[in-house]
Amino acid sequence: MKMVKKIIFWSLVVFALIQFIPIDRTNKPIDHKVNFVEAKKTPEKITKLIKGACYDCHSNETVYPKYSYIAPISWSIKSHVNEGREHLNFSIWQTYNSDLKESMLNSIVPTLQSKTMPMPGYIVYHKEANLSEAERKLLINYFEEMLTSKSY
Repeated sequence: MKMVKKIIFWSLVVFALIQFIPIDRTNKPIDHKVNFVEAKKTPEKITKLIKGACYDCHSNETVYPKYSYIAPISWSIKSHVNEGREHLNFSIWQTYNSDLKESMLNSIVPTLQSKTMPMPGYIVYHKEANLSEAERKLLINYFEEMLTSKSY
């Protein structure tokens, strides 16, 4: 029993101490000339869907929820945001070259179709990201049209 109390005590101490490891939650400033929804003059309904389902991880407009201030959850969230921005950052869309934009669009469509994005774990805490079939189809059609017309 003494050993269990020691384990619990030291686990709590470690948990308390890791709260002091800082995570940078600063978003870079938005340049509206290169931000996807403004640059592409995206229709309002599409903008709402993209911002609700994609922008937290794929833009410089991340809104960090309260639970993202608790380590080690904060580390995981920051890692997901960094990875998401590496793959696609809507905030800097116009800075990408045409080949990269085409490649990203070619990735967006199948991830929407296969429902791997938004990530199922993200949807649990962000109901606005839980896209209906009609909303998915609307986004897929929008991105496919961009690909077809090469208007990226």
